[in-house]
Amino acid sequence: MKRVILASCFLLSQFGTSQLLKTEGQKIVNDKGENVLLRGLGLGGWMLQEGYMLKTADFAGPQYQIKNKIAELAGEEGMHAFYKKYLENGITKKDIDALKSWGFNSVRLPMHYNLYTLPIENEKVKGQDTWLEEGFRMTDDLLKWCAENKMYLFLDMHALPGGQGNDVNISDNDKSKPSLWESEENRRKSVALWKKLAERYKDSPWIGGYDIINEPNYGFTGKNLNGCDEESNAPLRKFMVDVTKAIREVDQKHVIIIEGNCWGNNYKGIFPLWDSNMVLSFHKYWNKNDQNSIKQILDYRNQYNVPIWLGESGENSNVWFTEAISLMENNNIGWAFWPMKKIDNIAGVANVKITPEYEKLLQYWKNGGEKPSKEFASKALMQIANNYKFENTEVKKDVIDAMFRQIKSNEVLPFAIHKIPGRIFATEYDLGRIGVAYYDKDAINYRIDTGEQVNWNSGDKMRNDGVDIYSNKDKISNGYYVGKIEDGEWLSFTLQNAKVGTYNLEIRYANAGKTGTLSIIDVNGQKIAEAQLPGTGGDQVWKTTVIKNVKITKGTDRIKLHFDKGGFNLNYIDFK
Repeated sequence: MKRVILASCFLLSQFGTSQLLKTEGQKIVNDKGENVLLRGLGLGGWMLQEGYMLKTADFAGPQYQIKNKIAELAGEEGMHAFYKKYLENGITKKDIDALKSWGFNSVRLPMHYNLYTLPIENEKVKGQDTWLEEGFRMTDDLLKWCAENKMYLFLDMHALPGGQGNDVNISDNDKSKPSLWESEENRRKSVALWKKLAERYKDSPWIGGYDIINEPNYGFTGKNLNGCDEESNAPLRKFMVDVTKAIREVDQKHVIIIEGNCWGNNYKGIFPLWDSNMVLSFHKYWNKNDQNSIKQILDYRNQYNVPIWLGESGENSNVWFTEAISLMENNNIGWAFWPMKKIDNIAGVANVKITPEYEKLLQYWKNGGEKPSKEFASKALMQIANNYKFENTEVKKDVIDAMFRQIKSNEVLPFAIHKIPGRIFATEYDLGRIGVAYYDKDAINYRIDTGEQVNWNSGDKMRNDGVDIYSNKDKISNGYYVGKIEDGEWLSFTLQNAKVGTYNLEIRYANAGKTGTLSIIDVNGQKIAEAQLPGTGGDQVWKTTVIKNVKITKGTDRIKLHFDKGGFNLNYIDFK
C-alpha cells in the first residue's frame, strides 16, 4: 500500500512540469498548445520476446516456445531464474537516460498481458481477474525514469490475452488455445486490463497515450489470414470501442491510439472515429520512403481531421532510417522505431553481445546432438541476461547518427581517430550519408515494393550502412574486414594531423579471384596512389602489398579509397 501511495504522490508532483499530450485537429500538442513531434523508440524484447531477437526463430518463435526450450535445458527453476534476471537487466534507468541523451523524447512499451494478469485458463473463477504486481511495478519504474527525463511513455498492448493475430510471434499466440477473437472471456479480460491501467496512470502527464492493440492481423471474413483484405473489420472496431469506453470511465485525459488490421494498416470499416482525443497509428517496414508510401494514412488524417503516428518501424539499413525519418518529419508525423536491444544485432541502437556458450545452446536446439548439462545451460543463459545490462551492450553510434544528425546534415564525421603516419582499418570509414561518407551498391531493403530481399550489409557485422562487413581472423585486425567489394564503391576517412611527407603504403587484403584495383584520392580529388591487388589464393588468405613513395601534401584532412575493380576483401591500409 505504501508503494502505491508513494507512486501516486510522484505522479501528482509531476504536474508542476506537466506537458500532457492531447490532440488538436491533425496535430499532437502539449498543454501549452505547442506541436509535439514524437521521436521515440520501442522497447521490443523486454516484456515480450520474439524468436528473432534471441536468435531462436528457426525453432522457437513465440515466447512460450522459447520458454519451453529454456526449461528443457535449464529446468523450470532455471528458466524462471533466467527471466527474472532478464527482466531486471533488460531496461533500466541507464537505458532511458541514454535514449534521452541521444535525442529521443518518447518511449513505446510493448507489454505482455501475462505480467499484469493471469491467462483465463489459470483463473480459478471464470470472469475473475487476478492482478499481478510484477508488470505494474515494471511500468511504474519505467514511468518514473521517463518522467525524470521529461520523456513520454506510450503503453502498447503488444500481447493481449489469447493473442490478436495469426502472426503468432508478435503476440505470443499459442494456437492450441482460443485467440482474442475466439474467446469472449479473453476480450473481457483485455478490456478489464486496460481499465485497470488507465485507473492507475490517469494522473500521469508523462504517459503519452494508450496504444490499445498492437498490430492486429486476423482474417475475420476475408481470405487473407492476416486481415489484409478485410472490408469491415467489425470485431476489431467493436473491441477498440469497448476498450475506449472502459478507459474513459476512469480517464478522460489521455490520448487513445488505435491501429488497423493487417499489422496496423488496414483501416477499412474502422471509421467513423468514436472519441475526440484519438490518434491513428500505422506501421512501416521495408517499403519505399516517398509520399506515395504514406498517401493512405495522410488521406485519413485530412479526411477525419485526426493526428497520425508512425508507431513502429525499423529493421532496415541506416540509409532507410534516414529516409524514413526525414519523410515523417517533413510531414509532421511523430515516430517510434524498433527495437532497442537484440542479440548479435547491427540495426538497433544497442547490441547485446552473443557468447560462445549461448551459441552452443542455439546449435543444440536447432540441430540436436549432445545435450548441454543443466549447469552449463543455466550459466550460459545468465551470461546472456547479464549482457542485457546497458553498460554491457554495444551502443551503435552509426545507427543513432543516421536517425538524428544525418536527417539534418550532409556533413561527414570521423568514426575513429585516423593519423598519417598510421594504420587505418577499412571498417572505420566516416560517419555520414551514403554518397558522402561512403558508397555501396546494396544499401537498402525495399522488398515490400520490389519483391527483392536485399542484405545491405551482407556480413551483418559492426555497422548498419550498406558497406559489407564480416568477422576477421587475420593476424592484425580490429575484428572485421570489408568484403563483397564491387566496382565503383568507395570509403572516405577523415584524418587528424596528417603529416606532410612521402610514405610507403601497405595494403592488407585477400582475393580469391581476378586482380582488383584500389585508388587513393585526396581531399582535392587528386589520385595520390593506385594499387593492383592480384589473387592471394583465397578470400581469407591475407597478404600485404606495398606502394612506395606516396606523397601526402599540406591540408590533407580526408582521403577516399576508391575500388576501381572489386572482388577482393580489405582489412587495412598503413602509411609508414
